[in-house]
Amino acid sequence: MRAMAQIAMVMNLDKCIGCHTCSVTCKQTWTNRPGVEYVWFNNVETRPGQGYPRRYEDQERWRGGWVVDNKGRLRLRAGGRFRKLLEIFANPVLPGIGDYYEPWTYDYETLIRSPLGADTPVAQPYSQLTGEPTKVRWSANWDDDLGGDPSPDPLLGKLNQQVKLSFEQAFMFYLPRICEHCLNPSCVASCPSGAMYKRVEDGIVLVDQDRCRGWRMCVTGCPYKKVYFNHGTGKAEKCTFCYPRVEVGLPTVCSETCVGRLRYLGVMLYDADRVSEVASVKDDKELYEAQLSLFLDPDDPRITGIPDDWLEAARRSPVRDLITKYRLALPLHPEYRTLPMVWYVPPLSPVVDALATTGHDGEDAGNLFAAIDALRIPVDYLAELFTAGDPGPVVASLRKLAAMRAHMRAVNLGEEPPDTGLPAADIHAMYRLLALAKYEERYVIPTAYGTAPGAVEEIGCSVGYEGPGPFGSGSGGPVPVSIESFHSLKRRQTKKEPS
Repeated sequence: MRAMAQIAMVMNLDKCIGCHTCSVTCKQTWTNRPGVEYVWFNNVETRPGQGYPRRYEDQERWRGGWVVDNKGRLRLRAGGRFRKLLEIFANPVLPGIGDYYEPWTYDYETLIRSPLGADTPVAQPYSQLTGEPTKVRWSANWDDDLGGDPSPDPLLGKLNQQVKLSFEQAFMFYLPRICEHCLNPSCVASCPSGAMYKRVEDGIVLVDQDRCRGWRMCVTGCPYKKVYFNHGTGKAEKCTFCYPRVEVGLPTVCSETCVGRLRYLGVMLYDADRVSEVASVKDDKELYEAQLSLFLDPDDPRITGIPDDWLEAARRSPVRDLITKYRLALPLHPEYRTLPMVWYVPPLSPVVDALATTGHDGEDAGNLFAAIDALRIPVDYLAELFTAGDPGPVVASLRKLAAMRAHMRAVNLGEEPPDTGLPAADIHAMYRLLALAKYEERYVIPTAYGTAPGAVEEIGCSVGYEGPGPFGSGSGGPVPVSIESFHSLKRRQTKKEPS
């Protein structure tokens, strides 16, 4: 057994309101630069919908992730070294700018400087890539609130026609997405220059900008399409999990600014020696349980090489409770075999809303359990998202959420709680974690290995350059970031008194 630590995230989809605050703050922090105008490290998708980039889940087209061959061995869906060598100068399996969207701005000067007249001036959209007038045809969340046509959703193609026809009336929810920082990242395995790597200390997947040669094989290899090409610098970029913040115990920017408080951050311990074995499980539907078996108990005396403060953080990790203890959270597309480490608590609200429209009490435990079994359409869709088509874990998670809701409703009304089959202590613990958890309970993040507050003066950011460099205005040397400023920020954001 070789124990390693991973900073992981869980998102409670029942609380996401689709406000896109996480996307905007991430954009302002990481991709508000020339060359990455179209890039969203964090985006929020409406489901059903095509996603961003368009139909990224169609791996028959985009060739992302891993597959198991006839001999039971893992191989990249996009092909091995020989295939990559043949395509190294012209990789054909890449989303185009039309699949992402052509970023635009507006001619605000016309609005500001137009003389007074009978007609209201109009700000014409201009492409941020070419500077020429453009027509807006697609964007990062074109399906917002089912504003677009959900029929091209790749997951709906796996379900029957009745599901497709009635899906809009049955179910709709928001799905925030960032890089999954996988345990078995196919983007890292796809990189010919070795620029992409997974950090040993916390599992964050990064791009070494000095080693990146812009082959873009990583874009093809990532099944979630969360690696992007900076057309200004000629380098690949991706979500950094806000590692300068995480190193000093601060949550990611998307977590910090989340209006619904739906994100949780914590440490998961796993056996690195079994990653290949787990990812090679033959049946896709067994991957969820297989990945659960990969995680380690921080109280296991066999664990060595993990600092004491990280072990303590793993014991208090809200992510560990949601994933392994209560089994409420599920991985996104485990069938890609990358072993993702951003998990999701499936949404229960649409089930309650659909039940309430029938005239029944949508919060009653008996009605809720019956509805979860009866509403097979949303459960099947959720299963395609989170458990490779197996509805069992999804139903189990939704039943626990329904039990918690019914129990706490009875408690608040002074009634006798119904028999839900779950211990009352577990229900209260789940309720506190999902509904009442404070800042320090939602984000349990140890500081970087061997880094005491103030011990390091500067670190280099993996993305961006200072001053002109060989690839244009966005290239050059690494931007220094003061560690002290992050510690000051943490003190200001966690103290009770206002600054």
